[in-house]
Amino acid sequence: MMGPRHHFHLDARGHSVTVNVECRRRGAAELLIDGKETGRADLRGRRPLLLSGELPTDPPVTVTVDVTLEPGAPRCVAVIDGAATPMPARPF
Repeated sequence: MMGPRHHFHLDARGHSVTVNVECRRRGAAELLIDGKETGRADLRGRRPLLLSGELPTDPPVTVTVDVTLEPGAPRCVAVIDGAATPMPARPF
């Protein structure tokens, strides 16, 4: 059974990329870059979500995170410069 809260994190180009997923009746997922919310979406059943933001580099680099609600726990994959990287789950 999927728990109500999940946390994913990775470091990219010296910046923190975090996704928090609340799997409640009115759940949501949020993308934080360096601790600042840059994207948010409401969960709608088990449909995948795409969150996006930018790394504050010069020039800025787009980060897209694919959030998939799978049985047991969600899965997050960050895409940066065309490279997909699974985001490790961390204790909340």
